[in-house]
Amino acid sequence: MPRGAAWLAGLIPAGRRHTVTIDDSIGKARGGVQSADVLERHLLAVRTALAEVPAGEPTVTIGGDCAVDLAPVEAALSAYGDRLTVVWFDAHGDLNTPQSSPSGAFHGMVLRALIGDGPEGLRPARSLSADRVVLAGARSLDPGEQDLVKSRGIRHVGAEQLTEPGPLLAAVRATGAEAVYLHIDLDVLDPTVFPAVGTPEPGGVGVEELVGAVRALTDEFALAGLALTEYERTEAVAQEEAVLRRIVEGLFEADR
Repeated sequence: MPRGAAWLAGLIPAGRRHTVTIDDSIGKARGGVQSADVLERHLLAVRTALAEVPAGEPTVTIGGDCAVDLAPVEAALSAYGDRLTVVWFDAHGDLNTPQSSPSGAFHGMVLRALIGDGPEGLRPARSLSADRVVLAGARSLDPGEQDLVKSRGIRHVGAEQLTEPGPLLAAVRATGAEAVYLHIDLDVLDPTVFPAVGTPEPGGVGVEELVGAVRALTDEFALAGLALTEYERTEAVAQEEAVLRRIVEGLFEADR
């Protein structure tokens, strides 16, 4: 993933780009979280970088895996408070805990941490209310995640509902949002469109559906920030880069 993140970051104008150096060591597991010590150092480094951004200014974060989005969402929540809704474009819920996770990988727990159930050392300064979350395109939820979505009032717009933006806009409006933070894990895309991710899942969206959803959201709500994550570069770089350029050009046009 570092190679994919580095290539994606190269699409951001150099004068507006800040690179956070990461520790690629394996690290130590703690409390059911793999490489917990390394993740804590990454969190501190991203928080330090974000502290240099004026409050309320939208940021674009390039991962890496979804764990990178803990600090950026935390910063957006600090700026907007209860006026913020997080739209989580992802094939997965990322709503596990260390106890429920089959892998111990924090990228499958990060949204759960953001809503207040994070492991020690990997918690936001302020938790996001679960009813201020909209899952978009999720189609591989563990049983415990499914139960949580129902019990905590997390709105869920399936990939089949993203063929046009109406259902997603309705879900975000229902949260009372004034601003949105957009988390985009590239596995929200169908693997026939873009397979270069760690955990592809069939039944995803197309590029036009994704870009159209982002444009519709940013036409109606203030953009608090955006993340692109989980690009695993392969040998088919020409095809991958063509798809990603279409996405990035569409996203930056949306943030016009």
